[in-house]
This record gives sequence, C-alpha cells and structure tokens, in this order.
Amino acid sequence: MSYRIGRGEMGVLTFEPYKSAILPLWRFKTPAIARQSSQQIYEKLEAYNAEDDFVGMDMCRKFLQMGMTRAKRYANHAGGRKYSKTTGAELPKSSTHADANEKLEASLIFRELWEEAKNHEGYLSKKEKFLAEQKEWDKQHKQDIR
Repeated sequence: MSYRIGRGEMGVLTFEPYKSAILPLWRFKTPAIARQSSQQIYEKLEAYNAEDDFVGMDMCRKFLQMGMTRAKRYANHAGGRKYSKTTGAELPKSSTHADANEKLEASLIFRELWEEAKNHEGYLSKKEKFLAEQKEWDKQHKQDIR
C-alpha cells in the first residue's frame, strides 16, 4: 500500500495516474479561470467518489488545496517568488502589486471548494475506511517496511 495521505498537499505531483488526470485542470491565473478549474477538479472528485476511489478523491483535495496556497503565494509575493534566489531569505510580502487582488480572489475560490472536499461525506467515510485498511496492511507487513 504505497499511497499515504500525508500532510497538506504532500505528494500531489508524484502519484500517478492521478497527477496526469488532474494537473491539466489546475489553473489559477484569474478568478474566472480559478472558478472553472476548481469546479472541474471538484467534479473529478465526485467522479472518483462514484468509482469508490479514495486515492483519487484525496488527490483532488490536494490539488484544490494547492490551488489555494499557490494563488495565495502569488497574492502575497509579486511573481510568486517567496524566497530570494541569492540569500534564500523570505522576501517581504506585497499587497500592492498588479494582480494581488485577483490572486487573492482565486485563492478564496479554491479554498471554498477545498473546504467542501475535505468535509465531503463520501470523502470522510472513504478516508476512515482507507486509514483502517492501511493500518491493517502496515501491521501485516511490519517487517517488510523496516
């Protein structure tokens, strides 16, 4: 059982075939694009729910969360760069750059559907079942893991 829920959006760009299915839908350049993108990702989550595919649902949740966090980074930092290339120090936040308000709105759009996704009845029940199965699998394969 190689998939782990992880913290936040951890592993979102590494787990196939979900990455290839969801990544093309993920955009946040403008609020209109973010609205369409987040809706398509949420619809994908619903499709995975109908297929009883928790991993697909969790990957959709992660992409929604990543849309929120990345758009927020672009709202807080012109060009989305949070750290200095040369020193690695965190750059000062800016709310006055050209598209800060658009990116903030895009972040809020993703946040709304991310909240819906993580509280989705099907997601919660499948998550509970997945974690129980994972715990049992880990117990049975304890020596293989070491």
